[in-house]
Amino acid sequence: MTDGDRSPHSFSREAWARNAGAYETIRTMAFNAELAAGTLPQDTFRHYIVQDAHYLIGFGRALSLAAAKAPDPDGIVQFSRAAQDAIVVERALHGGFFRDYGISPESFAATALTPACHHYVSYLLATAYAEPFEVLCAALLPCFWIYKAVGDDIFARAAPDNRYQAWIDTYAGAEFAEAVAGMIAATDRAAEQASPALQARMHDAFTQATRLEWLFWDSAYRGAAWPL
Repeated sequence: MTDGDRSPHSFSREAWARNAGAYETIRTMAFNAELAAGTLPQDTFRHYIVQDAHYLIGFGRALSLAAAKAPDPDGIVQFSRAAQDAIVVERALHGGFFRDYGISPESFAATALTPACHHYVSYLLATAYAEPFEVLCAALLPCFWIYKAVGDDIFARAAPDNRYQAWIDTYAGAEFAEAVAGMIAATDRAAEQASPALQARMHDAFTQATRLEWLFWDSAYRGAAWPL
């Protein structure tokens, strides 16, 4: 796991401890085990990256709204850059992985968000519009933190000549680690000024987003789609 604030009473440490079981379930789920082994079916990975690209657009919008709600100029800069980075990664998917896996711009545009992706994006945007900055930070944090922790774990146990190594490297790299550390620090700073009631809402948001992380991966592994 990526360390949060060294303070034993920080929001990030408590939030991670409360959701450690959920993280372990995510870390060991079939999608990530097969990704590490290089045995994940290419159709499953193709389905996943299309949905991930859709998700990143919504994630970028939520980060932009966090920038608008940030209480200081440094926060505005941090979240604006994070929003830009989310869209840069989404564009990189089109230029790299989409090309490699034969996904055309037309095919991507015609592919609807799955129920899991739609739920996650809708939750983040609803939180961004309706909740205060502190709760929004807590809702955004799991995407950063869990991806980094899972990426580090997969990187450490990835099979040699893994066909998905380029993807694994993206989330195990130093640049992403810096973004994650910044997001953890921003959330902890927000929590320091929050009342106990507001901190409780932050924990609820962190837990809900963690559940949606699991749901997203599970949906991709099962190829889940709308039944109608």
